[in-house]
Amino acid sequence: MMTVRKTSVFPASEKEVFKRLQKLKTLQYIAYPLASFTPVDGNNKLIWKAGSKSSYKFKLFGFIPFGIHTIKVIHFGLDNGILTYEGNKHVPVWNHRIIIKRIDGKKTKYTDIVDIDAGWKTPFVYLWAVCFYAHRQKRWIKLLKR
Repeated sequence: MMTVRKTSVFPASEKEVFKRLQKLKTLQYIAYPLASFTPVDGNNKLIWKAGSKSSYKFKLFGFIPFGIHTIKVIHFGLDNGILTYEGNKHVPVWNHRIIIKRIDGKKTKYTDIVDIDAGWKTPFVYLWAVCFYAHRQKRWIKLLKR
């Protein structure tokens, strides 16, 4: 298993960041163009919450099919953070923790921590994930500045 950890300061309150984290369209925006997530059930208005489970057609770079990616939400709160157990047939373990800490009313410290286990593919998936989370956080900042 390998762990990716990436932290940035976002130009928004922790409540604004948390509100946007609940929406699938935020994930779709921040992942683009490195990855795409299309709900298997067609529900584009999904809002994540503790106890929910959802599945997505996952494509690398928006066009390379990479199987069905399932997200099980374990925790989803501003106080205790966000924890999801995720995975697909290629990457069975993709456990994602998000920590949001208030800096002041206009800035938030945001951290992604992802444990990855893909067997012999783990180092390659890890390298992609390092790039992916750096990209995601840049897209987050762009989104929040709009």
